[in-house]
Amino acid sequence: MNQILVSEKVYVTKEMKRKRKIYKTLYIISVIIVIVLSLYYIISERNKIAKEGLSHEILEQIANDNTIIEEHSIVVSLDNNSDDSQVIPIQDLTQNNDTEPIASEVTASNGQNYETEAVLSIPKLGISYPVLTEESDELLKVSLCKYWGPSPNEVGNYCIVGHNYKSGKMFGKLANAYVGDEVTLKDLSGRTITYSIYDRRVVEPTDVSCTSQLTNGQRELTLITCTDYGKRRLIVKAREV
Repeated sequence: MNQILVSEKVYVTKEMKRKRKIYKTLYIISVIIVIVLSLYYIISERNKIAKEGLSHEILEQIANDNTIIEEHSIVVSLDNNSDDSQVIPIQDLTQNNDTEPIASEVTASNGQNYETEAVLSIPKLGISYPVLTEESDELLKVSLCKYWGPSPNEVGNYCIVGHNYKSGKMFGKLANAYVGDEVTLKDLSGRTITYSIYDRRVVEPTDVSCTSQLTNGQRELTLITCTDYGKRRLIVKAREV
């Protein structure tokens, strides 16, 4: 029987060579993309850790601040010819939403100043972060931020927003908070109030009803973070015990 010998030169056609080059090029491009994405992820995570680390610096400086902040008072004379007078706390003469919160400006290791007005803790989840007085994209990378409401621990709905990091930092563990869990808020006057979670729900980003100040004269907290890959918002509400 005659054997038909086909050489590689004849078997490998020009079309096959072209496809090989294309596949090889695509493979190299894929490897480069994977490397670039991996480097981007590593750098991004390092930046997140570095930024979030600033919150611990702030927390430590607040904890080491032994300054005693006293409640301001004014003296009101009852009669021009009388020695009697009445001491009234200044906060009793103003609306809660109009009072300026006691805040502390802390200089972090990056040289930036951060103003904070409270410390939020959820013992069950191991969450403890300073609450910055303002909210912005850059400040949210550093710590939790006040979103809306009165001064800390005053009557009304004190709203706090924070990032939902997969690492569990910031509000990354907030999804594990349930009704009945305790939340504490310490303001910079040294007053700590314990709140109990009474509601949690997921809403659309356009739904801001959770920030309502109609609390029936009670102190409330509203904790806000992203969920569903940023498409929706997780809302956790707590009320003073």
